[in-house]
Amino acid sequence: MKAKGLVLSSSLAIGALTFAGQAQSASAESYKVQQGDTFYNLGKEYGVSIDALQQANDRSDYMIYAGETLEIPVAGEKEVKGSSQAVSEEDKELMARLVEAEAKGESYEGKVAVATVVMNRVESDQFPDSVRDVIYESGQFSPVANGSINNPASQESKDAVNEAISYSSISKGALYFYNPDKSGSGFLEGKEVTTTIGDHVFAK
Repeated sequence: MKAKGLVLSSSLAIGALTFAGQAQSASAESYKVQQGDTFYNLGKEYGVSIDALQQANDRSDYMIYAGETLEIPVAGEKEVKGSSQAVSEEDKELMARLVEAEAKGESYEGKVAVATVVMNRVESDQFPDSVRDVIYESGQFSPVANGSINNPASQESKDAVNEAISYSSISKGALYFYNPDKSGSGFLEGKEVTTTIGDHVFAK
């Protein structure tokens, strides 16, 4: 019987892991956005979740702009959660190859969302309990069937996997994704859409 350590929803991140020994001030910190900054890299730098950053700055999207000032919440002020499943380096590599095959040409945000779907499935009682079993479940991911999952992953895909495991709620609880221009599956099209990123529709 599957032990469920975390119920995923649109309001609950896969999470942010607060790194041991990270010192933070007692109140929120103001930060002036630099060119190239994203919620993702700021979350990594300060050890807070993307959701927490969005909430602190009253944002519903992922756009930030050079020169604006953001409030950075203190890591650990509110409960933050990470995936209840330990992910081995071997599993990370497998996930990265899947992300590369499924989301090559998509934005970094889109790659994170694909990796997050895998983690959501591991946590769900509708799917197998491990990363490897989720990915290799029959009929689920076309790169497994066509062999493209065996191709090397880019560093961006590897980074996206690490972010999905530690920080991201970007897919908002999605268990599926598809390209509506390529997929004719009524099953997927009947699912509740959580977000659309690039060519992929994410659903649960």
